Amino acid sequence: MALTAETESRLYRSLRAAAGAAAHLVALGFPTAVAVLARPGSSLFSWHPLLMALAFSFLMTEALLIFSPETSLLRNFSRKVKVRVHWALQLLALLCALLGLGLIAYNKHLNGKAHFVTWHGLTGLLTVLYAGGQCAGGLLLLYPKLMKNWTLAKLKLYHATSGLVGYLLGCASLMLGMCSLWFTTSVTGVSWYLAMLCPLLTSLVIMNQVSNAYLYRKRSQH
Repeated sequence: MALTAETESRLYRSLRAAAGAAAHLVALGFPTAVAVLARPGSSLFSWHPLLMALAFSFLMTEALLIFSPETSLLRNFSRKVKVRVHWALQLLALLCALLGLGLIAYNKHLNGKAHFVTWHGLTGLLTVLYAGGQCAGGLLLLYPKLMKNWTLAKLKLYHATSGLVGYLLGCASLMLGMCSLWFTTSVTGVSWYLAMLCPLLTSLVIMNQVSNAYLYRKRSQH
């Protein structure tokens, strides 16, 4: 028996809501697991994985999920409030990422190790720099008059698209970090594969959210 359009729409929204709820759990669960594994404070290095997991798994994911119509924790609040919380979370994510980058660079300096010679290190550096640029670019949405030849709608579209790229870079950096010797000696077997699925899940949820927002904007223009 064929499903009606209304039933399909309800099913799709339910699936999106379930996926969003899972993304919230993963966003918090992954850095919690990293904290247990790294035992922050046990060494200078131990702060690096925790700070990066907080930045790109928890803070940045939640900053983007705020705008989800199905799973936002601030669904009943105005868009102005959501934007302010988004800014605060993104700024905290950037600060955590900068601190994590600084600590690992200093740790390598103390141990006489080369800097940014692995794919994880290079991707991580690129991600942090990109996140800084993305936050700076977001200022244009607060002061759109600075870009006289650009409409606010176009600025929002480009900000969302470039933000998605930055988020995917962050997830890629996390996944490369899970291929490091430190992680693979502590997490093995099925647990390693489950850990790798965490950034994959949140990436798919965020990509779906951004693509749906883009399609909704396109339909509203016609």
